[in-house]
Amino acid sequence: MNESWVRIQRLIQRGEVQISDHGYDELAADGILVRDVMATVVDAIVVEDYPDYPKGPSVLVLQKDRAGRAIHVVWGIPRDTASPAVLVTAYRPDRERWTDDFMRRKK
Repeated sequence: MNESWVRIQRLIQRGEVQISDHGYDELAADGILVRDVMATVVDAIVVEDYPDYPKGPSVLVLQKDRAGRAIHVVWGIPRDTASPAVLVTAYRPDRERWTDDFMRRKK
């Protein structure tokens, strides 16, 4: 299991969550509800791992909203801190840029 994602999931379970300003903007732009993201985080699948990201370890995960539509969410932990889990951004993946299962970028 992905170490960064395990740490982030533990923070989320404890309610130690923050949504970045950019995250709020992107959620709104794609009509994604925070409650859908939080309700489906337990079933998220890691798509990409960014353990050495300059702002802190991050992961891109595939989640689904309550209607079953795909959502990509980037979760992270700020560098040199143990908390909180930060929802960096969330968006509906573009079928033109992603494989049909939304797990790999098209080349």
